[in-house]
Amino acid sequence: MAVRYSKHHGLGNDFLIQLADSLPLDAVDQAVALCDRRTGLGADGLIVGIVGEGGEISMHLFNSDGSSAAVSGNGLRCLAQAVARRRGVAALEIDVTTDAGIRHCSVRATDDQRTAIVTVDMGTVSAGPTPDVEDLIGSVAAELGATGGESIGVLRFQTCDIGNPHVVCEVVDPDEIALDVVGPAIERHFAQGANVSFVTSSGSDRLKLRVWERGAGVTSACGTGATVAGHVFHGWGLIGPRTVVQMPGGEAVVDLAGPTTLTGPTTHVADIEISDD
Repeated sequence: MAVRYSKHHGLGNDFLIQLADSLPLDAVDQAVALCDRRTGLGADGLIVGIVGEGGEISMHLFNSDGSSAAVSGNGLRCLAQAVARRRGVAALEIDVTTDAGIRHCSVRATDDQRTAIVTVDMGTVSAGPTPDVEDLIGSVAAELGATGGESIGVLRFQTCDIGNPHVVCEVVDPDEIALDVVGPAIERHFAQGANVSFVTSSGSDRLKLRVWERGAGVTSACGTGATVAGHVFHGWGLIGPRTVVQMPGGEAVVDLAGPTTLTGPTTHVADIEISDD
């Protein structure tokens, strides 16, 4: 029996999408095997969209290491585009059930048939987990042989939860952060792990962000990370309620006025069919 997937990316944050009527028993194994960038198809995660009898959609996300996540902003946007393509429509309004709650998605066409603009309701940002040490940044700096937060580039931080846990770190320049060193050093102080974003503001409506993601490592963009960064920096009085978040893969817009939303381009890469033979 052949299994069909489509590959999409939101600002370089890429996912394999499988639309099915039930969750495969080997979904974790599929995620690990298929997401491997050397021996598989390559992706940051596998999303299984369960299609109900009435057309309703539920989302199940597995990171490239096989761990699960309740929600992903870019993953939601990719899933919504995959559903629109399956239905043969260029525009779509759809509710998706995630482990973090129901999220509304709006798909709009662009001049490029492979790319859509997708806006998703990101839900509520709440307080995040407490680190295992009182002085998180000082402890991480000491572990890395540094003398303090500024020596590793981190000025201050705040934890948030948006269905998955986050640490938002204010830095002078995200490009100067050794993501694959500082990111996991911060993450391991959280019992359930966490996404770690390194962010700076440039004016009242722009942020620059790079991210270390729980279960995936360094990625080109993070939708939930962009959203909580907007929330935190707005709370700190550094930006307004609507901001453009620049990430290595491109820009997304976070709007905190009313329902918190994330908007950006989503691109269909390929359709893939894998046979058991």
